This record gives sequence, structure tokens and C-alpha cells, in this order.
Amino acid sequence: MAEATIPVSDTKSLLALFGTRDQHLRRIREALGVAISGRNERIHIEGEDLPVARATELFEQLQTLVKRQGSLAPDEVSEALARVLGETAFEHAPLEDLQYAGRSIRPRTGGQARYVETIQQHDLVFCTGPAGTGKTYLAVAMAVQALKQQAIRKIVLVRPAVEAGESLGFLPGDLQAKINPYLRPLLDALREMMDYEQVKRYTEQDLIEMIPLAYMRGRTLNEAFVILDEAQNTTVAQMKMFLTRMGLGTKMVVSGDTTQIDLPTHARSGLIDAITRLEGIKGFCHVTLGNSDIVRHRLVQEIVKAYDDEPKRRN
Repeated sequence: MAEATIPVSDTKSLLALFGTRDQHLRRIREALGVAISGRNERIHIEGEDLPVARATELFEQLQTLVKRQGSLAPDEVSEALARVLGETAFEHAPLEDLQYAGRSIRPRTGGQARYVETIQQHDLVFCTGPAGTGKTYLAVAMAVQALKQQAIRKIVLVRPAVEAGESLGFLPGDLQAKINPYLRPLLDALREMMDYEQVKRYTEQDLIEMIPLAYMRGRTLNEAFVILDEAQNTTVAQMKMFLTRMGLGTKMVVSGDTTQIDLPTHARSGLIDAITRLEGIKGFCHVTLGNSDIVRHRLVQEIVKAYDDEPKRRN
């Protein structure tokens, strides 16, 4: 058995290293198989020689991040763990102009890097993949970058108002109150890259617009970055209507998960239909992300796999 003690500059840094409700601490203990405790501005590690050495190296790397930015994100802990365990940790340059709250926004897997590069090179990009692969998050990040660089005049974020098993009519409030929950995930992604006041100001100035898909009819969008999220829940007619809103100087990104379609069983998904129809058109590209691109909580990968394996078990 081996032991190691690591001094920490102050209690605040110790709390940042261990994470909210010790989420980082539990993740590190589980991944490295060591006992870790912290008190009196010191971290004490016990275990086998190699795991203790890895844990010591890990906390030294994490301390550097905490000193620089004051906090730690779960994905930063995962990346540092991958490095000390000798696993492949994908590195990609941060997106230019996208630093928020001391954090750099960047692709974290090879698939995500391919997605970002495809958006940079094409005006119409479709992205399909399971939950947690960054389909919407990275598209919003690219849109914010384009707006800050004045490459576009506005961002338009669109979602179909399709119920995932619940009824829209039973939600309280007027129409705006009813559709707000559908647009909330897009607002959450924006808030990862801008503070509340900036999002509010840009929305009031019509530089950022968040609308249900039905409100797109009859419009032409020039010099805009338009994102259609949850596109698997569009019908063929809705998808055609959306795509034909594209004006001069506009870039469109369409994302969705074809395993989570909430349309009536007789309706064909506009996302699946469009991928087939548009194949071979110059300026269009389809990117597929997989389970290895999931960057949410590590359990999400296992959850997605469990649901993917269910039909095989039945067969």
C-alpha cells in the first residue's frame, strides 16, 4: 500500500477539486480505485502504488486548472483522467472567440471535430446521433462564434413543438407560455456561452431569435445562422418548408436523434426523408455521431447502449 499527501492553496480550491456534492471526488475514486480524503487544506490518497501515483498526477493537473479558472467541469475531470490512465484524450483547438467564464468551448471527440469542420465548410449540414453527443451545443457555439465575428447578422434557433408523450394542451398559460418549454434547451445551450444579460439584450435587438418551427412559414432568412433542433420530429412537409427559408449568406444546421421520434406511427420523419433526398447535392453534408461521441455524464453512454441493445435481446 502507498500513501500521498497533496497540499491545496485554500479551502475554496479544495471544494472546486472535489466538485459539487463531491461529484469529481466520487468519479476519481471509482476510476482509480483509491481512497481519497481532504481536510486542513490537504488531500490524502491511499491505495496501490500505481493508482496513488496516477491520482497524485491527476490532482496536480486539476489544481492547475482550478488556479487558472476557479472551477472544474465534469468533462475536464474526464479528460484529465483519460490522460493519466493512458487512454486517448482527443485534443482540439478551442473555437475562436468562444471563452466563457474562464472555460474554452471546443470539440471533445474526433466525431465532434469532424462536425465542427463540416459546419465551417458547408452551408447546409445535417447531424444525427444519440443524446449527449453535442449536436445542438456545438451548432449553437458555431452560431455564436459567427455572430461575434460579424459573419452573420442574426441567429435563429428553431424547434418543432411535438410532445414527447405529454399533451401540450394541459400546460398552463397562454400560447407563449406553452411553447417556452420546447425552446428551453436552446436557451440552455446559449447560456453556456453568454451571460443572461447578453442573451436578453441580443434577443431584444433581434440578433437572436428562438421560435417554434410553425412560425417559420413564409419567411426568408438572409445572412443568418439557422439551427433546427429535434428535427426527427418534423414531417416531410415541415422539413421542406424549413429548408426553403434559406436566404443569401445563410448557413443551416439540422440536428436530431432518429431513435427518438415522437411523431404518430404513420408519419414519416422529415429528417430521415431529407437525408435520403439531399444526398449528392453540392453544399450539403450529413454527419453521424456515435456513442463514443457522448460527452455528458459517463452513465449516458451506458444508458444509450442499454436501449440500443434491447431489440437485439428481444430477437
